[in-house]
Amino acid sequence: MFGLDTTLTILLIVCLLLACFFEFINGFHDTANAVATVIYTNSMKPTVAVVYSGLLNFTGVMLGGIAVAMGIVNLLPMDALVDTNPYHGVAMILALLISAIIWNFGTWYFGIPSSSSHTIIGAILGIGMAFYFLPGDYGLNAVNWDKAKDTGLALLLSPLLGFSAAIIVMFIFKRLIKNETIYKEPIPGRKPPIWIRMMLWATCGLVSFFHGQNDGQKGVGLIMLILIAILPGYFSLDSTVNLQSITGNVAKIEMLILKADTSALALKEKKMFAEVVACSEDFKMQTAGKFYADSIKLDNRFTVRKDLIKITKNSDKLIKGGNLTLSANEIKELSKEIKETKKIFEFAPSWVVIVISLCLGLGTMVGWKRIVKTVGEKIGKQHMSYAQGASAEIVASLGIGLASWKGAPVSTTHMLSSGIAGSMVAKKGLKNLQKGTIKTIALTWLFTLPATIVLSGGLFLLFRAIL
Repeated sequence: MFGLDTTLTILLIVCLLLACFFEFINGFHDTANAVATVIYTNSMKPTVAVVYSGLLNFTGVMLGGIAVAMGIVNLLPMDALVDTNPYHGVAMILALLISAIIWNFGTWYFGIPSSSSHTIIGAILGIGMAFYFLPGDYGLNAVNWDKAKDTGLALLLSPLLGFSAAIIVMFIFKRLIKNETIYKEPIPGRKPPIWIRMMLWATCGLVSFFHGQNDGQKGVGLIMLILIAILPGYFSLDSTVNLQSITGNVAKIEMLILKADTSALALKEKKMFAEVVACSEDFKMQTAGKFYADSIKLDNRFTVRKDLIKITKNSDKLIKGGNLTLSANEIKELSKEIKETKKIFEFAPSWVVIVISLCLGLGTMVGWKRIVKTVGEKIGKQHMSYAQGASAEIVASLGIGLASWKGAPVSTTHMLSSGIAGSMVAKKGLKNLQKGTIKTIALTWLFTLPATIVLSGGLFLLFRAIL
Protein backbone atom coordinates (compact mmCIF):
# COMPACT_ATOMS: atom_id res chain seq x y z
CA MET A 1 0.00 0.00 0.00
CA PHE A 2 1.53 3.30 -1.20
CA GLY A 3 4.94 1.58 -1.26
CA LEU A 4 4.97 1.05 2.52
CA ASP A 5 6.43 -2.05 4.15
CA THR A 6 4.08 -4.49 5.90
CA THR A 7 4.72 -3.15 9.41
CA LEU A 8 4.13 0.45 8.40
CA THR A 9 0.99 -0.50 6.48
CA ILE A 10 -0.43 -2.23 9.57
CA LEU A 11 0.45 0.77 11.74
CA LEU A 12 -1.22 3.12 9.23
CA ILE A 13 -4.41 1.05 9.36
CA VAL A 14 -4.28 0.98 13.19
CA CYS A 15 -3.92 4.77 13.29
CA LEU A 16 -6.87 5.26 10.92
CA LEU A 17 -9.02 2.88 12.98
CA LEU A 18 -8.08 4.71 16.19
CA ALA A 19 -9.07 8.04 14.60
CA CYS A 20 -12.43 6.55 13.62
CA PHE A 21 -12.88 5.13 17.13
CA PHE A 22 -12.13 8.54 18.65
CA GLU A 23 -14.82 10.11 16.47
CA PHE A 24 -17.22 7.29 17.35
CA ILE A 25 -16.66 8.02 21.07
CA ASN A 26 -17.07 11.71 20.31
CA GLY A 27 -20.50 10.88 18.89
CA PHE A 28 -21.92 9.33 22.05
CA HIS A 29 -19.86 11.49 24.42
CA ASP A 30 -20.58 14.96 23.06
CA THR A 31 -23.83 14.49 21.19
CA ALA A 32 -25.53 13.14 24.30
CA ASN A 33 -25.65 16.81 25.24
CA ALA A 34 -27.78 17.53 22.18
CA VAL A 35 -30.30 14.74 22.72
CA ALA A 36 -30.47 15.23 26.50
CA THR A 37 -33.12 17.92 26.27
CA VAL A 38 -35.54 16.15 23.90
CA ILE A 39 -35.19 12.81 25.71
CA TYR A 40 -35.39 14.22 29.20
CA THR A 41 -38.42 16.38 28.43
CA ASN A 42 -40.28 13.48 26.72
CA SER A 43 -40.28 15.43 23.46
CA MET A 44 -38.81 12.49 21.56
CA LYS A 45 -38.39 8.80 22.23
CA PRO A 46 -34.72 7.97 22.86
CA THR A 47 -34.38 5.76 19.77
CA VAL A 48 -35.89 8.44 17.52
CA ALA A 49 -33.81 11.21 19.13
CA VAL A 50 -30.44 9.51 18.69
CA VAL A 51 -31.17 8.53 15.07
CA TYR A 52 -32.37 12.10 14.36
CA SER A 53 -29.27 13.57 16.00
CA GLY A 54 -26.99 11.06 14.28
CA LEU A 55 -28.34 11.92 10.83
CA LEU A 56 -27.93 15.65 11.47
CA ASN A 57 -24.39 15.10 12.76
CA PHE A 58 -23.64 13.21 9.55
CA THR A 59 -25.10 16.04 7.48
CA GLY A 60 -23.17 18.65 9.46
CA VAL A 61 -19.84 16.98 8.73
CA MET A 62 -20.67 16.56 5.05
CA LEU A 63 -21.67 20.22 4.61
CA GLY A 64 -19.29 21.80 7.10
CA GLY A 65 -16.21 22.48 4.97
CA ILE A 66 -12.74 21.96 6.46
CA ALA A 67 -11.83 25.25 8.18
CA VAL A 68 -11.89 23.69 11.67
CA ALA A 69 -10.11 20.56 10.39
CA MET A 70 -7.26 22.70 9.12
CA GLY A 71 -7.18 24.51 12.46
CA ILE A 72 -6.40 21.14 14.06
CA VAL A 73 -3.79 20.25 11.44
CA ASN A 74 -2.09 23.63 11.81
CA LEU A 75 -1.63 23.29 15.58
CA LEU A 76 1.40 21.14 14.78
CA PRO A 77 3.69 22.69 12.14
CA MET A 78 3.88 19.57 10.00
CA ASP A 79 6.42 21.18 7.66
CA ALA A 80 8.87 21.25 10.59
CA LEU A 81 8.02 17.93 12.24
CA VAL A 82 7.64 15.46 9.36
CA ASP A 83 11.01 13.86 8.64
CA THR A 84 12.33 11.06 6.46
CA ASN A 85 11.49 8.37 9.05
CA PRO A 86 7.76 7.53 8.74
CA TYR A 87 7.86 5.67 12.07
CA HIS A 88 8.35 9.02 13.79
CA GLY A 89 5.06 10.12 12.29
CA VAL A 90 3.42 6.92 13.55
CA ALA A 91 4.76 7.57 17.08
CA MET A 92 3.25 11.05 16.98
CA ILE A 93 -0.16 9.91 15.79
CA LEU A 94 -0.43 6.90 18.12
CA ALA A 95 0.41 9.03 21.16
CA LEU A 96 -2.12 11.66 20.16
CA LEU A 97 -4.99 9.24 19.55
CA ILE A 98 -4.42 6.86 22.46
CA SER A 99 -4.20 9.67 25.02
CA ALA A 100 -7.33 11.38 23.61
CA ILE A 101 -9.30 8.11 23.62
CA ILE A 102 -8.26 7.24 27.20
CA TRP A 103 -9.42 10.61 28.56
CA ASN A 104 -12.60 10.78 26.50
CA PHE A 105 -13.66 7.24 27.31
CA GLY A 106 -12.83 7.66 30.99
CA THR A 107 -14.91 10.81 31.44
CA TRP A 108 -17.81 9.22 29.54
CA TYR A 109 -17.66 6.11 31.76
CA PHE A 110 -18.09 8.27 34.87
CA GLY A 111 -20.86 10.30 33.20
CA ILE A 112 -18.91 13.57 33.27
CA PRO A 113 -19.60 16.02 30.42
CA SER A 114 -16.09 16.71 29.15
CA SER A 115 -14.76 18.46 26.07
CA SER A 116 -13.49 16.30 23.20
CA SER A 117 -12.04 19.51 21.75
CA HIS A 118 -9.93 20.14 24.85
CA THR A 119 -8.88 16.49 24.82
CA ILE A 120 -7.58 16.39 21.27
CA ILE A 121 -5.97 19.83 21.47
CA GLY A 122 -4.24 18.95 24.74
CA ALA A 123 -2.92 15.77 23.13
CA ILE A 124 -1.59 17.74 20.16
CA LEU A 125 0.11 20.30 22.39
CA GLY A 126 1.63 17.51 24.47
CA ILE A 127 3.30 16.04 21.41
CA GLY A 128 4.56 19.44 20.33
CA MET A 129 6.06 20.08 23.76
CA ALA A 130 7.65 16.62 23.83
CA PHE A 131 9.85 17.66 20.90
CA TYR A 132 11.79 19.80 23.39
CA PHE A 133 13.20 16.54 24.80
CA LEU A 134 14.37 15.21 21.42
CA PRO A 135 17.67 16.01 19.72
CA GLY A 136 17.37 18.79 17.15
CA ASP A 137 16.51 22.48 17.09
CA TYR A 138 12.71 22.28 17.20
CA GLY A 139 12.37 24.42 20.35
CA LEU A 140 9.39 26.74 20.20
CA ASN A 141 8.78 25.69 16.59
CA ALA A 142 7.36 22.36 17.78
CA VAL A 143 4.04 24.05 18.56
CA ASN A 144 2.23 26.61 16.46
CA TRP A 145 1.73 28.92 19.44
CA ASP A 146 -0.19 31.57 17.48
CA LYS A 147 -2.79 28.98 16.49
CA ALA A 148 -2.71 27.43 19.98
CA LYS A 149 -3.49 30.80 21.59
CA ASP A 150 -6.44 31.41 19.25
CA THR A 151 -7.77 27.91 19.88
CA GLY A 152 -7.26 28.18 23.64
CA LEU A 153 -9.12 31.48 23.74
CA ALA A 154 -12.10 29.99 21.87
CA LEU A 155 -12.24 27.05 24.27
CA LEU A 156 -11.85 29.26 27.35
CA LEU A 157 -14.63 31.63 26.35
CA SER A 158 -17.16 28.96 25.31
CA PRO A 159 -18.36 27.98 28.84
CA LEU A 160 -18.45 31.60 29.99
CA LEU A 161 -20.48 32.64 26.96
CA GLY A 162 -22.75 29.61 27.27
CA PHE A 163 -23.48 30.34 30.93
CA SER A 164 -24.13 34.08 30.43
CA ALA A 165 -26.11 33.80 27.22
CA ALA A 166 -28.43 31.12 28.66
CA ILE A 167 -29.37 33.46 31.52
CA ILE A 168 -30.22 36.16 28.96
CA VAL A 169 -32.28 33.76 26.81
CA MET A 170 -34.21 32.57 29.89
CA PHE A 171 -34.93 36.21 30.76
CA ILE A 172 -36.26 36.79 27.24
CA PHE A 173 -38.43 33.66 27.50
CA LYS A 174 -39.97 34.89 30.75
CA ARG A 175 -40.70 38.27 29.20
CA LEU A 176 -42.26 36.91 26.02
CA ILE A 177 -43.80 33.55 27.01
CA LYS A 178 -46.18 33.63 29.96
CA ASN A 179 -47.23 29.96 29.73
CA GLU A 180 -46.02 28.46 33.02
CA THR A 181 -45.92 24.96 31.53
CA ILE A 182 -42.52 25.47 29.92
CA TYR A 183 -40.92 26.49 33.23
CA LYS A 184 -42.02 23.34 35.07
CA GLU A 185 -40.25 20.00 35.36
CA PRO A 186 -41.36 17.40 32.79
CA ILE A 187 -43.91 14.88 34.04
CA PRO A 188 -42.56 11.35 33.43
CA GLY A 189 -44.33 9.65 30.55
CA ARG A 190 -46.30 12.75 29.51
CA LYS A 191 -45.48 14.62 26.32
CA PRO A 192 -45.32 18.42 26.43
CA PRO A 193 -47.55 20.59 24.19
CA ILE A 194 -46.74 20.26 20.49
CA TRP A 195 -45.31 23.79 20.17
CA ILE A 196 -42.80 23.07 22.95
CA ARG A 197 -41.87 19.78 21.32
CA MET A 198 -41.30 21.51 17.96
CA MET A 199 -39.08 24.12 19.62
CA LEU A 200 -37.01 21.41 21.30
CA TRP A 201 -36.82 19.34 18.09
CA ALA A 202 -35.48 22.38 16.27
CA THR A 203 -32.88 23.27 18.92
CA CYS A 204 -31.72 19.65 19.23
CA GLY A 205 -31.38 19.46 15.45
CA LEU A 206 -29.37 22.68 15.29
CA VAL A 207 -26.97 21.58 18.03
CA SER A 208 -26.50 18.21 16.31
CA PHE A 209 -25.92 19.78 12.89
CA PHE A 210 -23.45 22.37 14.17
CA HIS A 211 -21.74 19.74 16.33
CA GLY A 212 -21.14 17.77 13.13
CA GLN A 213 -19.80 20.90 11.44
CA ASN A 214 -17.37 21.65 14.27
CA ASP A 215 -16.45 18.44 16.10
CA GLY A 216 -16.80 16.29 13.00
CA GLN A 217 -14.18 18.40 11.31
CA LYS A 218 -11.78 17.60 14.15
CA GLY A 219 -11.96 13.96 13.10
CA VAL A 220 -11.26 14.98 9.52
CA GLY A 221 -8.26 16.95 10.79
CA LEU A 222 -7.00 13.91 12.71
CA ILE A 223 -7.09 11.68 9.65
CA MET A 224 -5.33 14.35 7.60
CA LEU A 225 -2.63 14.53 10.30
CA ILE A 226 -2.18 10.76 9.96
CA LEU A 227 -2.02 10.83 6.17
CA ILE A 228 0.36 13.79 5.98
CA ALA A 229 2.65 12.39 8.69
CA ILE A 230 2.91 8.86 7.25
CA LEU A 231 2.30 9.48 3.54
CA PRO A 232 3.43 13.07 2.94
CA GLY A 233 4.06 12.51 -0.76
CA TYR A 234 0.51 11.35 -1.45
CA PHE A 235 -1.49 13.73 0.75
CA SER A 236 0.58 16.93 0.84
CA LEU A 237 -1.23 18.49 -2.11
CA ASP A 238 -4.69 18.24 -3.62
CA SER A 239 -4.20 16.49 -6.96
CA THR A 240 -7.49 17.89 -8.32
CA VAL A 241 -6.35 21.55 -8.14
CA ASN A 242 -4.71 23.00 -11.24
CA LEU A 243 -1.10 23.89 -10.42
CA GLN A 244 -0.96 26.63 -13.00
CA SER A 245 -3.81 28.51 -11.33
CA ILE A 246 -1.89 28.28 -8.02
CA THR A 247 1.27 29.44 -9.81
CA GLY A 248 -0.70 32.49 -10.91
CA ASN A 249 -1.81 33.14 -7.30
CA VAL A 250 1.78 32.81 -6.04
CA ALA A 251 3.06 35.14 -8.77
CA LYS A 252 0.52 37.79 -7.73
CA ILE A 253 1.48 37.39 -4.05
CA GLU A 254 5.14 37.87 -4.95
CA MET A 255 4.37 40.86 -7.19
CA LEU A 256 2.33 42.58 -4.46
CA ILE A 257 4.88 41.83 -1.74
CA LEU A 258 7.70 43.24 -3.88
CA LYS A 259 5.78 46.53 -4.19
CA ALA A 260 6.23 47.12 -0.47
CA ASP A 261 9.01 49.29 0.93
CA THR A 262 11.24 46.93 2.94
CA SER A 263 12.76 49.81 4.91
CA ALA A 264 9.42 50.12 6.77
CA LEU A 265 9.62 46.52 7.97
CA ALA A 266 11.02 45.28 11.29
CA LEU A 267 13.99 42.90 11.23
CA LYS A 268 11.79 39.82 11.75
CA GLU A 269 9.42 41.01 9.03
CA LYS A 270 12.32 41.46 6.61
CA LYS A 271 13.20 37.79 7.12
CA MET A 272 9.60 36.80 6.42
CA PHE A 273 9.60 39.04 3.34
CA ALA A 274 12.77 37.35 2.02
CA GLU A 275 11.32 33.90 2.71
CA VAL A 276 8.14 34.70 0.76
CA VAL A 277 10.21 35.74 -2.27
CA ALA A 278 12.59 32.75 -2.03
CA CYS A 279 9.80 30.19 -1.60
CA SER A 280 7.81 31.76 -4.45
CA GLU A 281 10.76 31.32 -6.80
CA ASP A 282 11.33 27.74 -5.64
CA PHE A 283 7.63 26.91 -6.07
CA LYS A 284 7.60 28.27 -9.62
CA MET A 285 10.72 26.27 -10.46
CA GLN A 286 9.29 23.04 -8.96
CA THR A 287 5.97 23.36 -10.82
CA ALA A 288 7.17 24.75 -14.18
CA GLY A 289 5.29 23.04 -17.01
CA LYS A 290 3.27 20.90 -14.60
CA PHE A 291 -0.51 21.05 -14.36
CA TYR A 292 -1.37 18.80 -11.41
CA ALA A 293 0.38 17.57 -8.26
CA ASP A 294 0.62 14.05 -9.71
CA SER A 295 3.20 15.41 -12.16
CA ILE A 296 5.58 16.39 -9.35
CA LYS A 297 8.00 13.75 -8.12
CA LEU A 298 6.67 12.01 -5.02
CA ASP A 299 9.65 13.07 -2.89
CA ASN A 300 9.24 16.73 -3.93
CA ARG A 301 5.54 17.17 -3.17
CA PHE A 302 6.02 17.82 0.53
CA THR A 303 8.72 20.38 -0.30
CA VAL A 304 6.23 22.18 -2.55
CA ARG A 305 3.69 22.10 0.31
CA LYS A 306 6.27 23.64 2.66
CA ASP A 307 6.94 26.42 0.13
CA LEU A 308 3.24 27.24 -0.10
CA ILE A 309 2.76 27.17 3.69
CA LYS A 310 5.68 29.57 4.18
CA ILE A 311 4.44 31.89 1.41
CA THR A 312 0.89 32.13 2.79
CA LYS A 313 1.80 32.10 6.48
CA ASN A 314 4.47 34.79 6.19
CA SER A 315 2.30 36.93 3.91
CA ASP A 316 -0.54 36.72 6.43
CA LYS A 317 1.81 37.80 9.23
CA LEU A 318 3.14 40.70 7.17
CA ILE A 319 -0.42 41.92 6.61
CA LYS A 320 -1.24 41.63 10.31
CA GLY A 321 1.98 43.42 11.22
CA GLY A 322 0.59 46.59 9.62
CA ASN A 323 3.94 47.70 8.16
CA LEU A 324 3.34 46.70 4.54
CA THR A 325 3.34 49.92 2.49
CA LEU A 326 0.49 48.81 0.24
CA SER A 327 -2.86 50.43 -0.48
CA ALA A 328 -6.07 49.08 1.06
CA ASN A 329 -7.05 47.57 -2.30
CA GLU A 330 -3.67 45.89 -2.67
CA ILE A 331 -3.93 44.43 0.84
CA LYS A 332 -7.40 43.14 -0.01
CA GLU A 333 -6.09 41.59 -3.24
CA LEU A 334 -3.14 40.04 -1.40
CA SER A 335 -5.48 38.45 1.16
CA LYS A 336 -7.62 37.05 -1.66
CA GLU A 337 -4.59 35.49 -3.39
CA ILE A 338 -3.41 33.94 -0.11
CA LYS A 339 -6.84 32.36 0.41
CA GLU A 340 -6.86 30.95 -3.13
CA THR A 341 -3.35 29.54 -2.73
CA LYS A 342 -4.30 27.62 0.43
CA LYS A 343 -6.85 25.53 -1.49
CA ILE A 344 -4.16 23.18 -2.77
CA PHE A 345 -2.87 22.15 0.67
CA GLU A 346 -5.84 22.82 2.95
CA PHE A 347 -8.07 20.01 1.75
CA ALA A 348 -9.51 16.63 2.70
CA PRO A 349 -10.44 13.84 0.26
CA SER A 350 -14.17 13.14 0.14
CA TRP A 351 -13.68 9.60 1.51
CA VAL A 352 -12.17 11.06 4.70
CA VAL A 353 -15.22 13.29 5.25
CA ILE A 354 -17.63 10.40 4.58
CA VAL A 355 -15.83 8.01 6.96
CA ILE A 356 -15.81 10.58 9.78
CA SER A 357 -19.46 11.44 9.11
CA LEU A 358 -20.42 7.78 9.49
CA CYS A 359 -18.36 7.29 12.67
CA LEU A 360 -19.81 10.40 14.32
CA GLY A 361 -23.37 9.58 13.23
CA LEU A 362 -23.17 5.97 14.43
CA GLY A 363 -21.51 6.99 17.69
CA THR A 364 -24.39 9.34 18.38
CA MET A 365 -26.76 6.38 18.37
CA VAL A 366 -25.12 4.52 21.28
CA GLY A 367 -23.84 5.23 24.78
CA TRP A 368 -25.77 8.45 25.35
CA LYS A 369 -27.51 7.54 28.64
CA ARG A 370 -24.71 8.37 31.09
CA ILE A 371 -24.26 11.97 29.92
CA VAL A 372 -28.02 12.56 29.47
CA LYS A 373 -28.64 11.69 33.12
CA THR A 374 -25.94 14.11 34.30
CA VAL A 375 -27.18 16.96 32.09
CA GLY A 376 -30.85 16.42 32.90
CA GLU A 377 -30.72 15.73 36.64
CA LYS A 378 -27.38 16.50 38.24
CA ILE A 379 -26.40 20.02 37.19
CA GLY A 380 -29.34 21.75 38.89
CA LYS A 381 -31.13 20.89 42.12
CA GLN A 382 -34.32 20.78 40.10
CA HIS A 383 -34.72 18.65 37.02
CA MET A 384 -34.37 20.50 33.71
CA SER A 385 -37.52 22.25 32.46
CA TYR A 386 -38.57 22.69 28.84
CA ALA A 387 -37.50 26.34 28.76
CA GLN A 388 -34.13 25.54 30.32
CA GLY A 389 -33.42 22.83 27.77
CA ALA A 390 -34.43 25.07 24.87
CA SER A 391 -32.45 28.08 26.09
CA ALA A 392 -29.27 26.01 26.56
CA GLU A 393 -29.57 24.49 23.10
CA ILE A 394 -30.32 27.83 21.41
CA VAL A 395 -27.15 29.23 22.98
CA ALA A 396 -25.09 26.14 22.10
CA SER A 397 -26.26 26.00 18.47
CA LEU A 398 -25.56 29.71 17.89
CA GLY A 399 -22.15 29.51 19.59
CA ILE A 400 -21.02 26.38 17.75
CA GLY A 401 -22.38 27.64 14.44
CA LEU A 402 -20.50 30.93 14.78
CA ALA A 403 -17.28 29.11 15.74
CA SER A 404 -17.59 26.79 12.73
CA TRP A 405 -18.09 29.80 10.45
CA LYS A 406 -14.92 31.36 11.86
CA GLY A 407 -13.00 28.06 11.62
CA ALA A 408 -12.41 27.93 15.40
CA PRO A 409 -12.64 24.66 17.37
CA VAL A 410 -15.13 25.09 20.20
CA SER A 411 -16.48 22.71 22.82
CA THR A 412 -20.08 21.53 22.35
CA THR A 413 -19.99 20.08 25.86
CA HIS A 414 -18.81 23.32 27.44
CA MET A 415 -21.35 25.41 25.57
CA LEU A 416 -24.34 23.21 26.39
CA SER A 417 -23.48 22.13 29.95
CA SER A 418 -22.67 25.69 30.96
CA GLY A 419 -25.88 26.77 29.22
CA ILE A 420 -27.86 24.33 31.37
CA ALA A 421 -26.11 25.72 34.47
CA GLY A 422 -26.91 29.28 33.36
CA SER A 423 -30.57 28.40 32.84
CA MET A 424 -30.71 26.91 36.37
CA VAL A 425 -29.18 30.08 37.84
CA ALA A 426 -31.67 32.22 35.88
CA LYS A 427 -34.50 30.48 37.72
CA LYS A 428 -33.39 30.53 41.36
CA GLY A 429 -29.82 31.88 41.45
CA LEU A 430 -26.59 30.05 42.26
CA LYS A 431 -28.28 28.09 45.05
CA ASN A 432 -30.11 26.13 42.33
CA LEU A 433 -26.88 24.41 41.22
CA GLN A 434 -25.68 21.09 42.59
CA LYS A 435 -22.27 22.08 43.89
CA GLY A 436 -20.87 18.55 43.85
CA THR A 437 -21.65 18.01 40.17
CA ILE A 438 -20.48 21.49 39.15
CA LYS A 439 -17.23 20.97 41.08
CA THR A 440 -16.61 17.60 39.39
CA ILE A 441 -17.30 19.00 35.92
CA ALA A 442 -15.18 22.11 36.55
CA LEU A 443 -12.22 20.08 37.84
CA THR A 444 -12.49 17.73 34.85
CA TRP A 445 -12.48 20.69 32.48
CA LEU A 446 -9.56 22.23 34.37
CA PHE A 447 -7.44 19.07 34.31
CA THR A 448 -8.27 17.97 30.74
CA LEU A 449 -5.51 20.02 29.09
CA PRO A 450 -2.67 19.29 31.54
CA ALA A 451 -3.63 15.60 31.82
CA THR A 452 -3.73 15.04 28.05
CA ILE A 453 -0.58 17.11 27.52
CA VAL A 454 1.38 14.95 29.98
CA LEU A 455 -0.17 11.69 28.75
CA SER A 456 0.38 12.31 25.04
CA GLY A 457 3.85 13.78 25.54
CA GLY A 458 4.92 10.77 27.61
CA LEU A 459 3.47 8.28 25.15
CA PHE A 460 5.12 10.08 22.25
CA LEU A 461 8.58 9.89 23.82
CA LEU A 462 7.96 6.20 24.63
CA PHE A 463 6.85 5.37 21.10
CA ARG A 464 9.78 7.31 19.60
CA ALA A 465 12.13 5.16 21.67
CA ILE A 466 10.40 1.92 20.59
CA LEU A 467 9.66 2.54 16.90
